[in-house]
Amino acid sequence: MREEAQMTAVENDADVIVVGAGPGGSATAYHLARHGVRVLLLEKTEFPREKVCGDGLTPRAVRQLIRMGVDTSPEAGWLQNKGLRVIGGGVRLELDWPDLASFPNYGLVRTRLDFDDLLAQRAVSAGAKLRTSVNVVGPVLDADDRVIGVQAEVGPEKETATFRAPLVVAADGVSGRFPLSLGLAKREDRPIGVAVRRYYRSPAKHDDDYLESWLELRSKDSGDNLLPGYGWIFGLGDGRVNVGLGVLNSSSAFGKTNYRRLLTDWLANTPEDWGMTDESNAEGPILGAALPMGFNRVPHYTRGVLLVGDSGGMVNPFNGEGIAYAMESGELAAEIAVQALARPAGAERERALLAYPQELKARFGGYYRLGGIFVKLIGRPEIMRMATRHGMPHPTLMRFVLKLLANLTDPRGGDAMDRVINAMTKVAPAV
Repeated sequence: MREEAQMTAVENDADVIVVGAGPGGSATAYHLARHGVRVLLLEKTEFPREKVCGDGLTPRAVRQLIRMGVDTSPEAGWLQNKGLRVIGGGVRLELDWPDLASFPNYGLVRTRLDFDDLLAQRAVSAGAKLRTSVNVVGPVLDADDRVIGVQAEVGPEKETATFRAPLVVAADGVSGRFPLSLGLAKREDRPIGVAVRRYYRSPAKHDDDYLESWLELRSKDSGDNLLPGYGWIFGLGDGRVNVGLGVLNSSSAFGKTNYRRLLTDWLANTPEDWGMTDESNAEGPILGAALPMGFNRVPHYTRGVLLVGDSGGMVNPFNGEGIAYAMESGELAAEIAVQALARPAGAERERALLAYPQELKARFGGYYRLGGIFVKLIGRPEIMRMATRHGMPHPTLMRFVLKLLANLTDPRGGDAMDRVINAMTKVAPAV
């Protein structure tokens, strides 16, 4: 929808419209509202609502929750974990989260069913206006093709509505319908994954104080042949576990495999007392989702629109983590927007807004470039097999790998591992 220039004088509904109330959108809205910006947070569904996710949060995500004032204690309903248990190459290794100045030393698990609702309410408590059952279908453009609002379908009757603001944040997830409506398609030269997950009742595993990652998957009848992908088992602390697996597009099995069957084949080979070999212990269907990695949609700012989280392809290629980067990019987008809105509309404001993609590139570009190389390497079964068999028996090496994969280093100071990882990301050409 295009608005003539004289129509832009109509009073705006907000200073910033945020499309999507997932972790990235709610973080953006929270940090904007905290700075006194009028924020309209539009969510197409109603809360609580389910999302396909592993439900596990690394210390990087925990830091963002703390920055939003979220109580992450067990008393507030969170299951804390000490680190990552890695299983592969015939080795079972427990790696504690590193002790760092920049990040807490614990991770968390909580289902997205109430996690997203909790973050949206944090945004509301800061002053953001949340509207649910508002399905944004496209932009409102001015005569210069700049986005000055959104068109939406509201409520069960899908009534047409228009909302206006000088800035829009697209935080509408992997589908990226809003950036797509602006012609921003996904880049095919960046890594992407697909993940499936299911909940099981598992008294034996539900209160595990480590996130569990399986680097090698086998079914009962696969013998020495590995199934494609990597798996996880995350205890939820409520009698259930979140179990899933992911496959990257560097694998020959990508797009050619029944991922749901793959999950049940792997689980059939787990110990019987874990409860995952018995279909009667399953809660709900096996659900799947794509993992858009390594900045697979750019530019992250154009024509009055900033992309946040999965909408901008910000999932970590090393470990499939998306929530931390959605929340971090949301906080950064808010900081940039606050500075931009303090300037007159026009060239000065644009100069401030263009700092957003530049800062994202500076923070994550080199790291994501390394992640793209990593994805290509582990997509080759012979390399993955060699890495697990020769790397897993060495705890010091695996502690280095944990820091690299989870992107957990102190930027200044730190130990020798931190300095090596930081140097690697700085010299790698940014994606």
